[in-house]
Amino acid sequence: MSKEKERKSMKGYYLTTFLIGLGFFTMGLMDPLYDTYIPIFLGRYISSNALIGSIMTLDNIFAIFLIPIFSAISDRTRTPIGRRMPFIITLLPLSAVCFGLIPFAALSSLALLIILIFALNLFKQGVRGPVVALMPDMVPPDIRSEANGVINTMGGVATIVGTIGLAQLMNIKIHLPSYGPTDNILAFPLSGILVIIAVLLLFFFIKEKKSDYAEEEKEEKAPIFASLKAVFAQEDKSAFFVLLSLLFWFIGYQGVLPFIGKYSVEILHTSSGSAALAAGMVGIAYAIFAIPSGIIAHKKGRKKTIRTSLIALICVLLLVFVHSFTLAKADVSQTLRMATFWALMFLFGMFWVSIITNSFPMLWQMADYSNMGIYTGLYYFFSQLASIIAPPITGALIDLLGYGALFVFAALCMAAAFLLMSKVTKGEPVDLTEA
Repeated sequence: MSKEKERKSMKGYYLTTFLIGLGFFTMGLMDPLYDTYIPIFLGRYISSNALIGSIMTLDNIFAIFLIPIFSAISDRTRTPIGRRMPFIITLLPLSAVCFGLIPFAALSSLALLIILIFALNLFKQGVRGPVVALMPDMVPPDIRSEANGVINTMGGVATIVGTIGLAQLMNIKIHLPSYGPTDNILAFPLSGILVIIAVLLLFFFIKEKKSDYAEEEKEEKAPIFASLKAVFAQEDKSAFFVLLSLLFWFIGYQGVLPFIGKYSVEILHTSSGSAALAAGMVGIAYAIFAIPSGIIAHKKGRKKTIRTSLIALICVLLLVFVHSFTLAKADVSQTLRMATFWALMFLFGMFWVSIITNSFPMLWQMADYSNMGIYTGLYYFFSQLASIIAPPITGALIDLLGYGALFVFAALCMAAAFLLMSKVTKGEPVDLTEA
């Protein structure tokens, strides 16, 4: 009976969650194109994959500091349009402008490209916290897995639009003064325009709630290391093991992600426009399975859903490893080579979204209103720490052992996360109703 009640309650939140998801749409649009093409742009000037991987950690270095800071600032912000919206309508458009200019900077010089990457990540990571905080602000705790599924669907749709639709425009040559006919341009400025449109829709159709928790919101927010101490000192170590688990699965994911585009071009011999299609397959899986994965976790349990998905990811990554030295190098048609790789990426996305959809709600379920920001900050601290650690390691592995090592490394990380998740005892949707 309680489950039926929760389903009815979620139905009343689908439209609101969908509209909040426009903020995630902007991230889903920019992130895969960024991860696919920035290493290619950097490769025009830099030969070392380890150095490229180190530069690719810049956005994660920004995120590890800016997301908790801007989340805390937005908690205290009071304006007629809300506490999150001022950041969204200023920082996201600035991100869009920087994003649109990146391919032009890449044509000019490495220095200008680095400056644009720096500015983009300053604005994009600054706004990510306020964007994320909109959903738990407006959606009840026990239906956040389902709501997170809706939001991840929006991110998946954006990935599809960017990697399967807009990325194809990278093959189109346009005439630029001083450069003549030039490709690898159009997807970025058009993505920037779509981000600005999404911001306008979000602003006009989402009205933040007037909080009744003014006094609680005055509570001083602890810095990240004080937050770590508070969580680790708890008698129940479930939050600690969730955080360690997500550190490892994000190390695996972020180790692979920045090099998939280069792998597609250098090993599978795709065109620039097709380099993003691997990420596009992940996006399609996101869009299809994000909502079902939240519903499944509500019925079967978040922990069980996550651990099952981790086992599946290990299998998929090992299959990609086998593919990397068999079909990828065999004398077979390009269609067969790419179709099998894209199918594996689709499976990867299907199980990855099942983890992402349910891990954040697990932590939120262990929090209350007074420390929601702490748990949100800790999630991003560990996920972004993984994003800093992983690319230099996997870039060096590629330089030393070849691309196949990338996928074995990721599989080992997923195995470590699977073992750590066995220690988690809290975070299920029923926790609040049983309290």
